[in-house]
Amino acid sequence: MSATTSATTDVTVRRGGREARRAARAAPLPENMQPVRSGLEGGRYKPLSDADVLKIHNAAIDVLEKIGMADAIPSGIEVMTKAGAILNSNGRLTFPRAVIEDTLAKAARRFPLYGQDPRHDLHPWDKKVYFGTAGAAVHMVDPVTGDYRDSVTKDQFDIARIVDTLDHIHFCQRSVVCRELPDPFEMDFNTCYAAVSGTTKHVGSSWVDPRHLEASLQMLHMIAGSEEKWRERPFVSQSNCFVVPPLKFAQDACRCLEVAVRGGMPVLLLSAGQAGATAPAALAGAIVQEVAECLAGLVYVNAIKPGAPAIFGTWCFVSDLRTGAMSGGSPEQALLSAASAQMAQFYDLTGGTASGMTDSKTPDAQAGYEKAYNHALVGNAGANMIYESAGMHASLLGFCLESLLIDNDIIGATQRTIKGIDVSDEHLSIETIRKTCLEGPGHYLGSEQTLQLMQTEYVYPLVGDRSNPKEWVEQGRPDSVARAQKKLKQIMNNHYPAHIPAAVDDAIRAKFPVRLEREFMRKG
Repeated sequence: MSATTSATTDVTVRRGGREARRAARAAPLPENMQPVRSGLEGGRYKPLSDADVLKIHNAAIDVLEKIGMADAIPSGIEVMTKAGAILNSNGRLTFPRAVIEDTLAKAARRFPLYGQDPRHDLHPWDKKVYFGTAGAAVHMVDPVTGDYRDSVTKDQFDIARIVDTLDHIHFCQRSVVCRELPDPFEMDFNTCYAAVSGTTKHVGSSWVDPRHLEASLQMLHMIAGSEEKWRERPFVSQSNCFVVPPLKFAQDACRCLEVAVRGGMPVLLLSAGQAGATAPAALAGAIVQEVAECLAGLVYVNAIKPGAPAIFGTWCFVSDLRTGAMSGGSPEQALLSAASAQMAQFYDLTGGTASGMTDSKTPDAQAGYEKAYNHALVGNAGANMIYESAGMHASLLGFCLESLLIDNDIIGATQRTIKGIDVSDEHLSIETIRKTCLEGPGHYLGSEQTLQLMQTEYVYPLVGDRSNPKEWVEQGRPDSVARAQKKLKQIMNNHYPAHIPAAVDDAIRAKFPVRLEREFMRKG
């Protein structure tokens, strides 16, 4: 072999090896090797001391014993008084401390929230953290013009199928109102249908009438294969605003709550008092009220069915006290949601709270910083289920598809902070430092450790820009929205979930008024 041939072969081998390594690095990693994954454990950030948590707990018990809850429906009064609640002459139910303690002793713990695909099952206990959508936005936002239009059923389907592709958004709760459907039954049914058709991740939805829920349960039985199979793996949970703060039961929601519990559907017990409006302006007082309301809801659920899965949903919202308007992106919101996580941990319950409800109307700098510091604090507090985390604008009034992708980046970065720093002997890197300084090139760019950890320890944005200014100019100076639009177009043109068999979908459409046209659910 000639020297020239030998040199050429050597270059080819080196190039081939380098390309092979690049290909290996580009290949998807198994979940246990990924730099972040669903269910990372938070808990490092604690806005409340242990003594603070205990004071809030005792104050909430005092509220339930001395003030109680108004407006319970007759069936609720029946089951809760059998469990030990007291119906007072003023119509309010009060709850002795022993009733709360008995309830906490038998409440469900460590229950999974299932996806239609088991790959997406969630295990929201201890301090494991999951991020997802939620809300009831009535508008869709155009991120370029800033225009707001009414949301429709197709929007909910599109949200679900986009979430289905995003690694850092772990569940899909109903995000928008199907405003083209004036009939409440059709609205409730089609909201759930659009969500479960768009993703195999766990879905959350809500209903305003128990009959609407009963029909939706029939649909879910059909998708699962039978009622028995549904009860084994319920892949939809009910978001239930069972209270009208302060300290009143929401009667229609309570009727839906009873159907869900008996139907084997996990329930998010959602108390959403707004500090300064429907909850005390004092942040500690707002937490006290919402803990009390959720404890009452927990009594209700366990009086119907002991051990039924229920999420402790202290969603303490915030008012801008200058105007009374909701302020979902405020620092006070971050503190309240992080403190809510601590209270759920105190009870060893699955906790749900809200984060990411920016006050900004479009995906701009304000949206970015409000979502980022809220997610960083609430995620690092160890909240199990973080709702409203992607897509929301205008304090829950608007939803933006492009923001799903931008927020996916924010959540991924937040998860990396939750994961923390590995200080194992290997990661202390003494031998790597020695080789680099005494034997190697004096830098770490090509070291074996660097090449290994660039995949397993570092998170890279989906739409965020890390190019240098020259490259950015050559690309046409795209901003975050432009990059999100490009990626969104790829998803929207290509990802059409088909996990529900056609025969099952035909049967659902024959039995129920499905208003989502099939042409919107298929490519082309």
